[in-house]
Amino acid sequence: MPWYYAVAERDHEIQNPTSAEKILLLGERLRLSPDSHVLDVACGKCGPAILLARKFGCAITGIERASEFAAEARERIAASGLADRIEVIEADASRAEIEPAGYDAAMCLGASFVWADLAGTLPHLRRATRPGGHVVVGEPYWRRWPLPDGIGDDGYVSLHDTVDRFRAAGLTVETLIDSSLDDWDRYETLHWQALEDWLAAHPGDPEADELRRRHEANRDGYLRWQRDLLGWAIFVGRNP
Repeated sequence: MPWYYAVAERDHEIQNPTSAEKILLLGERLRLSPDSHVLDVACGKCGPAILLARKFGCAITGIERASEFAAEARERIAASGLADRIEVIEADASRAEIEPAGYDAAMCLGASFVWADLAGTLPHLRRATRPGGHVVVGEPYWRRWPLPDGIGDDGYVSLHDTVDRFRAAGLTVETLIDSSLDDWDRYETLHWQALEDWLAAHPGDPEADELRRRHEANRDGYLRWQRDLLGWAIFVGRNP
């Protein structure tokens, strides 16, 4: 069976429910410059990295364990003329050697599962960040709390409690960049389109039924409850 996300995120320039404008706003808030060095954990196809390096001239080291995404990231970086600014390391970040205090900013957008969860990820990102630098995480949160009966929290908490997790890790949140419903709809419906295209092109594939089952279950969950209840934001915490 093809890897679900390699199919579903075929057309995603940015593999999270946010926008190019908000990624550039992030760069402004981080005060990135050609002297800045950024760590991008689980960088995927490097959509944010390309935007930030092109606009601010910063150097970025990306770590990505999925070979499909790492290969596409390198192709996109080369096509953008940014090979001297962005390096992609194909590795599991949880096992990679990351230089302590080696980065002006360490970010992980939508992938705090790398170190189990947000509480597990923040200390690793903080350790990689110089004093006075920034830890950046893109993370879901619940817009309503408590949740309706029958909906599991998946380890996520309210917006306020998400900020508390930064505080518990010794980080002061100084910027919050929230995702809109338009951001969510664009992100989710690109999945739908890519998956429907794949299914139409592979009607006899022995794995097509399982791919369609997962696709339709995700779409149904998004429309029934996720769109109303689940938020996503980029949190920027200052490392003292």
